[in-house]
Amino acid sequence: MPDIPETPAAKPVIEPGEASLPCVMVFNANDPSGAGGLSADLTAMSSASAHVLPVVTGAYIRDTSDIHDHIAFDEEALTDQARCALEDMPVQAFKVGFVGSPENLSAIAEITTDYSDVPVIAYMPDLSWWDELAIETYLDACTELLLPQTTVLVGNHSTLCRWLLPDWEGDRPPNAREVARAAAVHGVPYTLVTGFNAADQYLESHLASPETVLASARYERFEATFSGAGDTLSAALCALIAAGADLQTACAEALTYLDQCLDAGFQPGMGHAVPDRLFWAHEDEDEESTEAGESASDSTLDAEDFPLDTTRH
Repeated sequence: MPDIPETPAAKPVIEPGEASLPCVMVFNANDPSGAGGLSADLTAMSSASAHVLPVVTGAYIRDTSDIHDHIAFDEEALTDQARCALEDMPVQAFKVGFVGSPENLSAIAEITTDYSDVPVIAYMPDLSWWDELAIETYLDACTELLLPQTTVLVGNHSTLCRWLLPDWEGDRPPNAREVARAAAVHGVPYTLVTGFNAADQYLESHLASPETVLASARYERFEATFSGAGDTLSAALCALIAAGADLQTACAEALTYLDQCLDAGFQPGMGHAVPDRLFWAHEDEDEESTEAGESASDSTLDAEDFPLDTTRH
C-alpha cells in the first residue's frame, strides 16, 4: 500500500466576534495635512494594537500652518456609518474628536447612550480658527449632549479653561482639580488636562477627578510648534483603555507614547511640525540613534512612578 501523506494541520478558525484586537470607534474629521483628525486616530490607535472603526464626520480645509475651514457631514451620514459598523462589530471604547456641528453631536450622544457601558474619550481641540458664534453654539451643544456621556475629557489647559471656566476671576489660573470640578458639573468623572505652564522650560499634564489629582507628568518644552498632539494623546489613551488597561496605566503609557512621537516629530511642509506616530516602525542602524533610543527608554513614564515623574520633553 502506498504511503499516504499526512494532512497538514488546519489553521484555527476565528469565530465571529472573537477579534484578537480591541475595536474602537472614532468620530472625527478628515485632516488632509495628516497632522490630526482621523489620520492621528488611525496611526496612534494602530500603534496601540487597536482595530479602528473610523466614522468620518466632515473634513478640514487646512495645511500644516492653519485651519482655513471645515465642512461637516450631515448627521444622517454619520449615523448610517456608525450604526452599520456597530451592528457588525463589538466596540470596547469610543473616541470623539471635532465633529463639526451640534447635529452631529446629538447623533453621537444618541449612539453612545445606546452603548452606555462603553467608555467615551472626548477630545476638545482649540477652535480659535472658527467663527465666534459657531464656537459658542458648538461648545454649548458639547456641554449639553456630549459631556454627560464622557468618561475622560482631554484638552489643553487654556482651551478647557476658556470653555468650562469662562468667568474665572482668581489671581492664578485654575488648577487641574478646579478644571475637573467644572467638567464634573456636566457629568464627566475624569479630566486629562495638558499644557500647564510649570516653569519657563517645562509643561505639565494632570489626570484629575474633582476630588484629587490621580497622575501627573512634567515635560521639557519643545522649540517646535506641533499640530495633532492632542488628537494623538487622546487616541492612544482611548486605545489603551479599550485594551483593558486601568485609567492611570493607560494615561502613563499614552503620555509616554506622545513624548516619543514628538521627539521623533518632523516638519513635512512649511508650517508646524507633526508627531511621528509610527516612530517605532523605522529601522535605524545608526549607533547614535540607538543610544538616543536607550536614553528615551530610560525616561519612559510608568504608572508606578506617578506622581510626579519627568521625561525629556
